[in-house]
Amino acid sequence: MKSISGKTFCKILERKGWILKRVKGSHHIYQNPESNSIVSVPVHSNKDLKIGTLGTLMKNANVSESDLQ
Repeated sequence: MKSISGKTFCKILERKGWILKRVKGSHHIYQNPESNSIVSVPVHSNKDLKIGTLGTLMKNANVSESDLQ
């Protein structure tokens, strides 16, 4: 799996229908309007997310590797 930045992951979430609820510090809090689940994405300028963090975010947000393209 290729690592991507937090900004890029936020754009992917928004394409999938997630809504930005708030920003606290460097964390963008997104909510899925259908399931009311919440995901907190760390956005530190344009640095890539660590692979473990990205994997957990993908699992929680139901995002597949094909969505990262």
